[in-house]
Amino acid sequence: MELLQNKLRPNKLNDVLGQDHLIGKNKVLSNLVKEKKLFNIIFYGRSGIGKTTIAFALMNELNLRYRLLNATINTKKDFEVVIEEAKLYGGIILIVDEIHRMNKDKQDILLSYLENGLITLIGLTNSNPYHSINQAIRSRCQLLELKSLSEKDIEKGIKKVTNVLPDIKMDNKTIKYISHISDGDIRYAYNLIEFLYYGYNKEITIENINEVNSKPSFFTDKNEDGHYDMLSAFQKSIRGSDVDAAIHYLGRLIVSGDYDSIYRRMIVIAYEDIGLANPSIGPKVIAAIEASERVGYPELIKPLSVVVIEMALSPKSNSADTAINMAINDINEGNVGRIPEHIKTTSPNYKYPHNYPNYWVKQEYMPEKLRGRKYYTPRKNKFETEMYNFNQKIKQ
Repeated sequence: MELLQNKLRPNKLNDVLGQDHLIGKNKVLSNLVKEKKLFNIIFYGRSGIGKTTIAFALMNELNLRYRLLNATINTKKDFEVVIEEAKLYGGIILIVDEIHRMNKDKQDILLSYLENGLITLIGLTNSNPYHSINQAIRSRCQLLELKSLSEKDIEKGIKKVTNVLPDIKMDNKTIKYISHISDGDIRYAYNLIEFLYYGYNKEITIENINEVNSKPSFFTDKNEDGHYDMLSAFQKSIRGSDVDAAIHYLGRLIVSGDYDSIYRRMIVIAYEDIGLANPSIGPKVIAAIEASERVGYPELIKPLSVVVIEMALSPKSNSADTAINMAINDINEGNVGRIPEHIKTTSPNYKYPHNYPNYWVKQEYMPEKLRGRKYYTPRKNKFETEMYNFNQKIKQ
């Protein structure tokens, strides 16, 4: 049985839901169709927003020969077969779903054919291509991000269901409700409608939706890019001292069930964003994580919420993070120099600070090449100000 989502898949770009930044008058994809040109492209964005649909619409409007492969399911042999077909016909469009999972063997056989134009690649991924796709492939492609669909886009798509299921019973209030819980994923909306259509004698109401749908389909799949967006929003809310937003995203992450990602991100935030402004926060985060692991769900929400609130309300400082990144950048660029002789392991000329007043003595520690180089700049918060002033005082 052909799925509802496939029956409703548009054949033309102008019928695609959303993506107004790419489709329409004077927009890049519409112009490519107008000029009858196509280039290597990677479409990326969350699931259910039209990546495959746009790829098929381009093939249809440009009347191009193409093959669809999945980087996970299809073998190296399948890719070699497409290459032979390309040689036979003088070129082919290869659409690769889940391109972020394409292993090195498959990438290697494609690269030279992308270079000479025998194969034009259309990649589809719900991961961030800058992180997940091989640079050699990425550099040969234009990266186009697809945006999440709005509730109005979803409503527009749902209203087209009557073209395929003319006897469906569904009022506007129900359509708006499905649009809301679909959270920008038109595939989710179509699959839910089809399930309910056959499960409730063609009549769909909010009541029977709630009977089978226990929670909204907000995007928290830990294997897809939206989950990383959630973690990013969580960190940026804490960094921005928005305690309510921080708690909101913590709640969403807890519901997703990926506690390991929450723990790792909290530790990073403690040392990257709060750092020396509240140096006790690191051990507190570790303690909260240990408590969470001991008590498990649902009690883990208590220690996590307590420490996240303190993190959001804490003064912020990225001075340590900035300092170490500057130092590593110098090292990567070869800006290092020799260790001064008097602080080498066997040097008799080293001055032991504990033998001097205030446990400090003037001597050079930096390589001569970097003498005077400053990595650490204190931020204006109580702890760093006190430490810095003390440090300056003993040097005087």
